[in-house]
Amino acid sequence: MLVKLNWITLRVSNLEASLDFYHNRLGLPIQRRFESRGRQIAMLGMENETQLELIEGSESILKREAGVSIGYEVNSLEEAMDRLSALNIPIVRGPIQPNPHLRFIYIADPDGFEVQLAEHA
Repeated sequence: MLVKLNWITLRVSNLEASLDFYHNRLGLPIQRRFESRGRQIAMLGMENETQLELIEGSESILKREAGVSIGYEVNSLEEAMDRLSALNIPIVRGPIQPNPHLRFIYIADPDGFEVQLAEHA
């Protein structure tokens, strides 16, 4: 049996604020937007890669205290940190370098989910 991760779902309180963060600020392309059962949904990410599904809803939302985080790889952590600074997005933790081949930081999305930006050397 072949198992491939297709998407990760986050239930967000405000879809437009989340799209501003993930699409406008972090640069994830929006693959599609649609409505299902009265909920606004957006799928983001590169084609043929694992997608991020954002569902706007009123259910209680898990935050970083629940241990949920999303990780993205960047070409240059320095460039990413410069861009975040220019966008006034604070770094929550880091930079952290657990070994000579990996450095990363954490930022928070509008709902408090942690987003890790990692650079592999």
